[in-house]
Amino acid sequence: MIERLKKRWEVSTKDLILILITFSVTGSLTAWLTGMLAIWLELEVYGFGWWFTKIMMLLVGYWVILLIAGFFFGVFSFFWKFEKKVLSRFGFFKNSATAIPLLTEDNSYSIAIFASGAGSNAQKIIDHFRDHAGIRVALIVCNNTKAGVLSIAANEGIPVLLLDKEHFNHTGYVNELKQQKIDLIVLAGFLWKVPPILIEAFPKKIINIHPALLPSYGGKGMYGSAVHKAVMDAGEKESGITIHYVDEQYDQGNIIYQATCHIDENETPESLAVKIHALEHEFFPAKIEELINQMKKA
Repeated sequence: MIERLKKRWEVSTKDLILILITFSVTGSLTAWLTGMLAIWLELEVYGFGWWFTKIMMLLVGYWVILLIAGFFFGVFSFFWKFEKKVLSRFGFFKNSATAIPLLTEDNSYSIAIFASGAGSNAQKIIDHFRDHAGIRVALIVCNNTKAGVLSIAANEGIPVLLLDKEHFNHTGYVNELKQQKIDLIVLAGFLWKVPPILIEAFPKKIINIHPALLPSYGGKGMYGSAVHKAVMDAGEKESGITIHYVDEQYDQGNIIYQATCHIDENETPESLAVKIHALEHEFFPAKIEELINQMKKA
């Protein structure tokens, strides 16, 4: 249970304990304050005023107290993200494709990042272009409602487009992407196959990063630890990353760039994954910028 919560909330053991304490303290304090308020206002038990006070404390007071308690326990940022996520379900802090107005500069290139997981590559790309005058991350596209990349989008104020698989395969969400004036689609840990309709709508404008040296160790199911295990089982002496264009087949588009790393004798799939992530974070944002600069000159 503890490990599941740590993974779901992406927190340390210490922070998880503080978060659980904050929830407990907030619940108890809200109940106590509700009772004290009812006594102070001399409300009739189970009367209209009593119920109204209780409901308002649950709808408003609880969330305010949660933030205050979170501040005192040093986990304010977690609860602020948590409350924004809850409020977004009721139309506040809404993460949608139209939640934030588009920039209107004609020379601004807009990137849509497609991601399914934690979003570490997405964060590096966002950081790289944060203060860039001509290139911006305009949209996060995700197929997983529990993905960590959604928290990144919320923190960065970037709108989100959540995908339905049937609709994605049928329409590619081309209209939604065109409405956002997307110039380049970047797949950063996106686990669905891109449908032909989307590839046709964005020719040579969809790129992917693969955690191995293509054309080897690519194809369906070759992602995450499965790739690194396959590389090591084959006795390879090096691995790396491949940035490539996306076509109708898994990992078969034209290669844009590759970077390599050595596989040590005592390497494990987990330690190799760390090396690969380092390569991704170092090279992916820079190569995206190079590609866009080439697009501008074309």
